[in-house]
Amino acid sequence: MVHFQLERRGVRDRRVLEAMRKVPRHRFVPDAVVREAYTDRPLPIGQGQTISQPYMVAIMTELLELGGAEKVLEVGTGSGYQLAILAELAGEVCSIERHEGLSAAARERMQALGYRNVKLKVGDGTGGWPEEAPFDGIMVTAGAPDVPAPLVDQLGEGGRLVIPVGEELSCIALTADGSRLAAATRRLITQLWETETGAKVGRPVDNNGAVRHLAFDPGGRFLAIAEYYGVRLFVIAEGL
Repeated sequence: MVHFQLERRGVRDRRVLEAMRKVPRHRFVPDAVVREAYTDRPLPIGQGQTISQPYMVAIMTELLELGGAEKVLEVGTGSGYQLAILAELAGEVCSIERHEGLSAAARERMQALGYRNVKLKVGDGTGGWPEEAPFDGIMVTAGAPDVPAPLVDQLGEGGRLVIPVGEELSCIALTADGSRLAAATRRLITQLWETETGAKVGRPVDNNGAVRHLAFDPGGRFLAIAEYYGVRLFVIAEGL
């Protein structure tokens, strides 16, 4: 799974790849689909919800750029698979799930697999988890019509929010140093270019393919829009 579905499609973060190798995905799917656990597609887990395909789990995790000590919020616990991946990569992970049954099952899996750096609760994740904020990273695992303001408010300085918005995947990077806005966005887009094409590290950003637009929007934010396997991807850097 890791080599053919992730590495060959551009996932580069070695820690993310190792976490994807380590976490037993088959432990997070119902018995009826356990033989399909490592296929590159989402699978039903009950309550009308799915476990995301391995590639989406990996690429969204990679966008958070976790170093190991961060505090992360996950919105949408689901089966707990993405939570386990994050727990391998961050210092502490708080996860919210609106379906009580899914949350309870995920909690049991976390305990059985020995994860002690996670906190789970049942609730509406669009409001975040104010009592645990601020977060170094926030991941929303399900699509949303727009980016919930409370989640942005709960990001700490330098934090990142990764969320599928409509048919897009957005990553917001916040920094208190306005002079670093362009550099922060440039690093993100360079990473995305590498992810899409397998280009060598340090390849500069340009507008002749992957990046369709690079400019300041009317609100003063440095905005880049890239094509991501046919899906528009927005990367935004803005001051606090």
